[in-house]
Amino acid sequence: MANKKRDWHPNGFYHIIVRGNNRQNIFNTERDMYEYFRNLNFVNSKYPFELYAYCIMSNHVHLLMRSPIVPLGKIMMRLNRRYSDYYRKKYNYVGQIYQNRYYSKEIVDPIGLLNVGSYIHRNPIETKEPMVDSMEQYRYSSYQYYFYEQKSPHAFLDLKLLPSLLPVGWEKTGREYARYCRERGEELSESR
Repeated sequence: MANKKRDWHPNGFYHIIVRGNNRQNIFNTERDMYEYFRNLNFVNSKYPFELYAYCIMSNHVHLLMRSPIVPLGKIMMRLNRRYSDYYRKKYNYVGQIYQNRYYSKEIVDPIGLLNVGSYIHRNPIETKEPMVDSMEQYRYSSYQYYFYEQKSPHAFLDLKLLPSLLPVGWEKTGREYARYCRERGEELSESR
């Protein structure tokens, strides 16, 4: 049976999650994570897209993206296929590595984009056993580029949009966006 066609809006922003089958690890080594970046770069060279936040965890990936030219499904199909081919070959793995195709949800307002970006960036510190003490220590997330106000090594990573959406009273900088992520997470933790 064919997969249901997903809605796609060229100017839409989407939170994407790709999860390992049965929540199994799909990234076992640093090399695996770098391979995913290599695939992101390759797919971006064929089908341009923009990422605003990403986090690669051991058993899943979060992406906040926009694809103004080609449908998101085409990008994700190419990306997932390239990485699964690499994974199967490297680990002599048979079967599906992903739980499903991918999850996607359109984010329609600025506060929603800020909150999803914050959620994505907080992933490494909000696991049962935090992977790092602070978000900027996690190397497989775009948070570090906001926190240190570094230029991204990836052509697809846009570091200007999220800071530009910060509420009145906040400076529109990467460093302030990083502070927003920290404080927003603390607010959410206190309200639980």
